[in-house]
Amino acid sequence: MHKVFKNSFDAKAIFSERFLLQKLQYIHNNPVSGKWNLAEDYTLYEHSSASFYEDGTIQHFKPKNFGDL
Repeated sequence: MHKVFKNSFDAKAIFSERFLLQKLQYIHNNPVSGKWNLAEDYTLYEHSSASFYEDGTIQHFKPKNFGDL
């Protein structure tokens, strides 16, 4: 049996916009970096909110914009 997720949890509270942007950048770049290469550009990965934050393009759902919170 192959485990996709290992038993680890590293939650960190987000108290600043800078830290939030750092985490969004990591999440958005993850599908196109390293071994994954799931899209040519991180804004083209269909399961990501990156295109919404870059140019307002909505893929399958409209993300909650952190700037509106």
